[in-house]
Amino acid sequence: MTTSDPKALGPRVKELRRAAGMSQSDLAAAMGRSESWVSQVERGVQPVERLSVLQALADALNVSVRELRPDAPPAEESQPEAHARSNDLDGLRVALTGHPALGSLFQQPPAEASPALADLRQQVEEAWTLVHASRYAALSDHLAKLLPCIETAVRHAPAGARTELHYLRAKAYQVAAASFTRQDQADAAWIAADRALQAAELAGQPLEVVASLFRMAHAFMRQQHMEQAEQAAKSAVAVMAPRAEAPACPPEELSLLGAMNLVLAVINAREGNRARTHEHIERARGLAARLGEDRNDFDTEFGPTNVEVHAVSTAVELGDAGLALDVAQDVDTSGLSPERQSRFLLDVARAHAQRRHVGEATAAILEAEALAPEQIQDHHLAREVIRDLIQLSGPRVPKALRDLAERSAVL
Repeated sequence: MTTSDPKALGPRVKELRRAAGMSQSDLAAAMGRSESWVSQVERGVQPVERLSVLQALADALNVSVRELRPDAPPAEESQPEAHARSNDLDGLRVALTGHPALGSLFQQPPAEASPALADLRQQVEEAWTLVHASRYAALSDHLAKLLPCIETAVRHAPAGARTELHYLRAKAYQVAAASFTRQDQADAAWIAADRALQAAELAGQPLEVVASLFRMAHAFMRQQHMEQAEQAAKSAVAVMAPRAEAPACPPEELSLLGAMNLVLAVINAREGNRARTHEHIERARGLAARLGEDRNDFDTEFGPTNVEVHAVSTAVELGDAGLALDVAQDVDTSGLSPERQSRFLLDVARAHAQRRHVGEATAAILEAEALAPEQIQDHHLAREVIRDLIQLSGPRVPKALRDLAERSAVL
């Protein structure tokens, strides 16, 4: 194994970081990267092949590039950025930067013919499949190619095709927003959600505008901007709640209204407001009961099961571990996506940790990791649980828990 191998570089980065007395958060801040990115580098998941990135990493650690990676090429021999591999969501962040199709504004013809609408539809659906499976590295590569393609296509298509292209553009940016939020990159999530909202309006799809607000609210929550998150959710609820009073209200609208109530439940739980949290959970339960089944309108996975998943999550946020575990006993998430199943198990682990149940919490988080390893190994809440469990274990940390901590770069 050569030192250019990411699995060889990772331990070296970890060693130098610890020698410098830095946490992963410290190193991430010094580089202007996310803690998730540093974790992936140290675990050998994220390759560092561009010399500019390697130099920035060395500078942050206060070492030379050659001390970090002895076989690093000189600058003139370094790999061009266009040929560097992307992983995690770095490639997608680059694709989101600047104007998405600037050449089109100067009448430059597209470099290649745009795919057919049917192909673009399929590619957008593939993107949602990847995000629901928490396969972020693959998603980044997929969307980094798809988004510029759609942006160029909508500017050169005949007028009759632009409406659907704007719709697909909105859906694609919603995928990006959801993935950035789940990977703790809320700044990029906000940009993607805002572009989705604009595209949805141009497509004449008001429900897609609301779905974009749903993504925006999650981005604000991840940034701890609760007032803005609440404003985004409440603005949608104010318009949609009166419409839902009609007996014939379409199920898609009920789903969106229910999903927004779950957003408000989470916001209030994080602010410690039990009464309002339970009020929004009950409203969501009522809407889910009207639907009568688990659905996935606008990729929100709203339905009776997801309401109970949020009932568990909000109970944990409020410190009501007993209630969370009582509710969790009757929840069957097998019909939900791996991402939702994994997040549910993470909340179950958090509840057990609050009750000092080390064995049960470890089992739950290991099951969550098996379903969506990228999500659990990089999620800040998972790391908090792992740290708590190690502390609760005392000098005898179970091997399975210690191994999980190593994979998640907690130790």
